Amino acid sequence: MNPKKNSVLIVDDEELNRAILSGMLGSRYHILEAATGTEALEILARETDKIAIVLLDIVMPVLDGFGVLASMRESGLLEQIPVVLITVESSEETTLKGYDFGASDIINKPFNPKIVTQRVENLIQLFLHRHHLESLVSQQTSILKEQSDRLKRSSNFLIDTLSTVVEFRSGESGQHIKRMRGITDVLLKKLSARHPEYGLTADQIEMISAAATLHDIGKIAIPDSVLKKPGKLTEEEFDTMKQHTVMGCEILQTLDYVQNEEYFDYCYEICRHHHERWDGRGYPDGIAGDDIPLCSQVVGLADVYDALTNERVYKPAYSHGEAVTMIRGGECGCFSPDLIDCFMQVEGCIKRPPE
Repeated sequence: MNPKKNSVLIVDDEELNRAILSGMLGSRYHILEAATGTEALEILARETDKIAIVLLDIVMPVLDGFGVLASMRESGLLEQIPVVLITVESSEETTLKGYDFGASDIINKPFNPKIVTQRVENLIQLFLHRHHLESLVSQQTSILKEQSDRLKRSSNFLIDTLSTVVEFRSGESGQHIKRMRGITDVLLKKLSARHPEYGLTADQIEMISAAATLHDIGKIAIPDSVLKKPGKLTEEEFDTMKQHTVMGCEILQTLDYVQNEEYFDYCYEICRHHHERWDGRGYPDGIAGDDIPLCSQVVGLADVYDALTNERVYKPAYSHGEAVTMIRGGECGCFSPDLIDCFMQVEGCIKRPPE
């Protein structure tokens, strides 16, 4: 038994009953006594960590046993300390009421010393064992969470590193990756708040935001002559550039091990479809409307905003206000009305600070 929990609280307004129970249990436990329900609650508040069980009379003046049970349940003490009701009333109604109020067991007067001692011991051991298991589960959960968080940090670092290599190769800042993650996160949270019908969970938002960093991984397979060309691409060069969406998916499919299939699906859909547009005029598949995965729609809009507000080899940077006006006016492709609405709600939050 836990050496700290070695006390039994006996609550009864009859001194004789307290003496009888104390005589039964005094050789094994430290005995605490209370003559009223109010006194019992005061002792419980003061000695919570030491009390292993409460033996509680039902019929008492001012605050009866049910009142004590109700107070213990409200304060959460019934989760920590078992309570055995002591009563002369053996009716089914009283028994059911006792269990409804949270009693762990009910013992009828007059007492049988062996039965009382054994049932008290059994309940104490049961609660201690349960709390021990809960403690072990809590410790293991904490360890697993720390391991998961550490793995997630390592995974994000590797993904960000790979994505940044791609961005540097195409002449873009490595900050593009961080901005894509952040803008996607903000848009998804607003979309979730304004449109619960999409059913976006916090875990999904986190996964999609992380997967957004891999949207352009296929650019690693695009020739420098196209990727780094200043100025407008020819039609043939643009067709080559479009292939980065498909090539990104091919790269993903070469992975032998995927830790999270849902995360992989988001990565794949974002790689392939982040240039699709609501009106069907995007690429590579020309799909439209809700046929475009939601994750791809959101990342596509985030990518357009970030591309507009940052310098590229083929264009200068537009101001935040200019970019917002162009997106709202449909100058950069057509997006879902719900998504545009959310974008306008958060555009102040994603505005880049002056450099």
